[in-house]
Amino acid sequence: MNYYDKKTMPAPQMEHNVKMTNRRLLEIDGVKEVDSFDSEEFLLQTVMGYLVIRGDNLQMKNLDVESGHVSIKGKIYELSYLDEQHGEKAKGLFSKLFK
Repeated sequence: MNYYDKKTMPAPQMEHNVKMTNRRLLEIDGVKEVDSFDSEEFLLQTVMGYLVIRGDNLQMKNLDVESGHVSIKGKIYELSYLDEQHGEKAKGLFSKLFK
């Protein structure tokens, strides 16, 4: 078999799962990158778009970049995806984070 006979297989896309337990523990799969975080807000780039987590006393409990798994503990108030349709909201958030 020569090089041109090989079919290129697309890379399998990571699963994106979000599991919340009692608003105190959040486990997320399919995370590409943690863009920013503090005790009140996390900004994660996932395979399904940017995810913003807001809360109080948020702490990163576990981060496994290779498997795309992140665990966050604290009081969780809001989970929100920033879609391309909400580009202005995303720009506002980024400008707020990176002043």
